[in-house]
Amino acid sequence: MTYIFDGSFPGLLTAVFEHFERKAAKVKLKAATVFQPEAFSEHLYVITDSEKADRVWTGLQKKIKRDWIRKFYCSYLSEIAEAYDHLFQFAIYIFQNEAGAESNYGNDHVIALSKYAKSVEREKHRMEAFIRFQHTADGIFYTGVDPDFNVLPLISNHFKNRYADQQWIIYDLKRKYGLHYNLDTVEEITIDFSKGTNSKNPDPILLDGKEELYSVLWKDYFKSANIVARKNTKLHIRHVPKRYWKYLTEKQLS
Repeated sequence: MTYIFDGSFPGLLTAVFEHFERKAAKVKLKAATVFQPEAFSEHLYVITDSEKADRVWTGLQKKIKRDWIRKFYCSYLSEIAEAYDHLFQFAIYIFQNEAGAESNYGNDHVIALSKYAKSVEREKHRMEAFIRFQHTADGIFYTGVDPDFNVLPLISNHFKNRYADQQWIIYDLKRKYGLHYNLDTVEEITIDFSKGTNSKNPDPILLDGKEELYSVLWKDYFKSANIVARKNTKLHIRHVPKRYWKYLTEKQLS
């Protein structure tokens, strides 16, 4: 039996509830976006139910420690197709065993979630380190990103605390949603970009007049502080992979 869910976090938790309610013997979980019907195989479309999802989530919080609750959520944010079934099987495994089952690294699902969570946490830290804002004409600091994983929910508090005195928008161009901090709260938003402006950088006409000057000054400082004789490209790339250079003003050297 294959359970098909809508790809949402509540949908995944609802699937766990359905498994125990229906007492199915062997089930695997797939997102609707990747599901391909198989001959001689049954499948069930799971209808997301917030009440059922909340019951499963509350149950998990009682069964496993806080750090594993985070690993579970981070694994979901990886958006890796195989991760969904591992999350599903992990939850079933946890509910069917005594407390502490998440410490059994002989279990395939425990190992998988640890791996996924580690990759997502690494991407989170890199986004926090490498994101650079640009000041728009209306006073909002903006940046467009395209992280490998859906890490915006994880970086919200970091930027709210670090830039508490200014409005900002961090927009995920790949997933088409963003975070807006209005000096009080952080809200999830979507932006209807005009044709040709859906890119990492705002159109120059939308930028604050001083933004270009700040960019030039920072590039000049970076050039003067860089000691060519001590350049170690391999080490540098290890700490700052090339795919993150597009976020760094100092890397946009002309």
